Amino acid sequence: MSNHRIISEPANIDLNDYDTADTGDIKQKDAAAAQTKLEKRLVLLQELLYAAGKQSVLIVLQGMDTAGKDGTIKHVMSAVNPVGCHVWSFKQPTPDEVAHDFLWRIHARTPALGMLHIFNRSHYEDVLVARVHKLVPREVWEARYDQINHFEQLLAQNGTIIFKFFLHLSKAEQKRRLLAREDDRSKAWKLSATDWKERELWHDYEEAYADAVGKCATKHAPWCIVPADHKWYRNYFIAQQLVERLEPLAKTWEAALEARGKAELAALQAMHRGEDQA
Repeated sequence: MSNHRIISEPANIDLNDYDTADTGDIKQKDAAAAQTKLEKRLVLLQELLYAAGKQSVLIVLQGMDTAGKDGTIKHVMSAVNPVGCHVWSFKQPTPDEVAHDFLWRIHARTPALGMLHIFNRSHYEDVLVARVHKLVPREVWEARYDQINHFEQLLAQNGTIIFKFFLHLSKAEQKRRLLAREDDRSKAWKLSATDWKERELWHDYEEAYADAVGKCATKHAPWCIVPADHKWYRNYFIAQQLVERLEPLAKTWEAALEARGKAELAALQAMHRGEDQA
């Protein structure tokens, strides 16, 4: 799979260069079959991550309304063991959270060793919504790019593997999905007049997202620009990226578990020898 959508160093990003409807060279039927295999492997990788307890995984999902953050969690992550996985959603901060620095509430939800955490929206809201709606002065949100980079570097240096997925949706597809919600009673709870209001700021959000991706892309915390117009391809692409990056760590985790098993076995054998001599 081409890596042109993986941004791992600072860059000037123009989102118009990335096709929201791209499906690569794979057909939907083939992607579905491949995704099934990828999800099975992801389950095993998560089990190794949890058992070894040497590293953690943080998955950040960002995107315009209806881009598919909830759908990604449901269709890509549903098979993982909930014991080792938590999903956190970050909405409008509480008064207590506002009284602290903007990363305070985020840091409290980062994963412990062995855990996989998913952020449905994240610390990036503070350079997106806060910027577009002018909730803070320009000099405040501009300084946050460096603060985010330092924060993510801290996490990475302490064993967190960071995935950041920007679900890149077209304005036309968003309109179709918003209208579809109005016709689907099962999704009526998602209806909000503010979704249509936010569409009026589409260009502002595109600029904010381009800067967030371009200014906060690093080797330890790269951004993936995910084509999100086709839900099936979005799910396949994200599953593929997760497995591709975690797979090389499997042997390290297996080795840690083997060493731990040998140490425990030796301790048990010593204990049994002591009981025999008593």
